[in-house]
Amino acid sequence: MNYDYHEAMKLSNQMCFPLYAASRSVISLYTPWLKPLGLTYTQYLVFLVLWERDGITVGEICNRLMLDNGTLSPLLKKMQQAGYIDRKRSEEDDRIVLITLTEEGRALQEKAKEIPGKVAECIDLSPEKAQMLYTLLYEMLEKRKK
Repeated sequence: MNYDYHEAMKLSNQMCFPLYAASRSVISLYTPWLKPLGLTYTQYLVFLVLWERDGITVGEICNRLMLDNGTLSPLLKKMQQAGYIDRKRSEEDDRIVLITLTEEGRALQEKAKEIPGKVAECIDLSPEKAQMLYTLLYEMLEKRKK
């Protein structure tokens, strides 16, 4: 069987493209609600992690968000300058940096609590299809980790 490079190189045959385009489209849905809070989408993701479990290490946040330290560190610095988080070296191991929410960072959760519902309303998929997509994407990500 011959491999058709011409067909394989068409944009319409790339799985990466609809994933990329859908990701950008969904992320853009957050902008109207994040902008008034002065947050970027990636900062919002960091907050989601910290609202779920405060006082964790930079490494744990990197793992949860599948980001590298070089991407996350400048973001955390800006969040600290804005008064949302504190960064503190572990007393046991000074290589480990712990991230904790400030009172302002915790209070932001109340201001952001409607964002997931507002975004979900904008996604035109049945609940069943949305759940199927969610399951498939996480399955793909889990296999990638291994």
